[in-house]
Amino acid sequence: MKASVKHIRISPKKANVVVGIIRGKRVGDALDFLKVANKKAADILYKVVASAVANAENNDGKRSENLFIKTAFVTKGRTLRRGVPASRGRVAPIKKRSSHIFVELAELESSPAEKPAKKTS
Repeated sequence: MKASVKHIRISPKKANVVVGIIRGKRVGDALDFLKVANKKAADILYKVVASAVANAENNDGKRSENLFIKTAFVTKGRTLRRGVPASRGRVAPIKKRSSHIFVELAELESSPAEKPAKKTS
């Protein structure tokens, strides 16, 4: 029940802000938040989480109501090095950073009422 996307042109620092908000939330709550969040990373992360949910439903037979985001993290991808002309014939560097985003889902534990009570002596 995993999904990932690599070489996305967004800084890991910016993407990690949104990932930190949805980590540990239920899938439905996370998708609702990502749909309305005003960040570029939210659109990208919405697709990754939706893909992870589709993987869980189709491959593992899980229900989306019982899933939550177990782990979600961003790692640094390749950096494109560019330059912009500066004064006196110099070049000022521009670093266009990219990210790798990973999401893993897990099933919620059953509620305590469903488990049989243990005998205490």
